[in-house]
Amino acid sequence: MDFLNFPAILVAAVSALVVGFIWYNPKVFGNAWMQAAGLTEDQLKGANMAKIFILAFIFAFLLAMTMMQMSIHQTGALSLIGGDASKALPSYTAFMADYGDAFRTYKHGALHGVLAGVFVALPIIGTNALFERKSAKYIFINSGYWIVTLGVMGAIVCGWK
Repeated sequence: MDFLNFPAILVAAVSALVVGFIWYNPKVFGNAWMQAAGLTEDQLKGANMAKIFILAFIFAFLLAMTMMQMSIHQTGALSLIGGDASKALPSYTAFMADYGDAFRTYKHGALHGVLAGVFVALPIIGTNALFERKSAKYIFINSGYWIVTLGVMGAIVCGWK
């Protein structure tokens, strides 16, 4: 069973940009985020958007790969045999026949994504924001984005077989 689903990983990476487009829209959290971040529209207009979106996509791709490892439990069984299923003992094949699709749902992936957002993204963003003297609003807007985004990414990479 191959767990590396590149179409799912690519769609999950794109989903980060889509969620960001919605989340940081001025009609949603965009204006509140700009105020909390201490930014103005003029400051945002001077950016190299091609560079920002290309790098954001690359980072999102890396996160989607990580969400695959975090949400598809069978990757742990694959790692235990060294990553090459063709050299595995018959017990691995039997295990995968019995449990190869266990917990491979969109719902399960979303759960792992939300947990990653709460237990990884929130503490990282929160710690940085504290030292940067940012407000709780800043922490919750940015962490909320990552909690939702990682939930969507996890759903895509785990549920798409």
